[in-house]
Amino acid sequence: MGWLWAIIVGFVLGLIAKAVIPGKQHSPLWLTTICGMLGAIVGNAVARAVGVEETRGIDWSRHIFQLVAAIIIVAAVDALYMATLGKKKQQRA
Repeated sequence: MGWLWAIIVGFVLGLIAKAVIPGKQHSPLWLTTICGMLGAIVGNAVARAVGVEETRGIDWSRHIFQLVAAIIIVAAVDALYMATLGKKKQQRA
């Protein structure tokens, strides 16, 4: 069940990150989901380092750290994707 939640959270974080980043992102949905999962992991680590490990109720601060990390990762990976695979696809079209 842990992997299922990781995929769901990664999917949601990735989609929110894509919506927040200005312009069009060209990375596929599976890559966005993986970036969202990585954002959740990095955000949890940063929250733990800052001292926000777990609180009662909804951990809004931890979720904000996760979202910021997902935004950074999605933007960086999309730039790398376009620099490598994206140009090859544009040349073929």
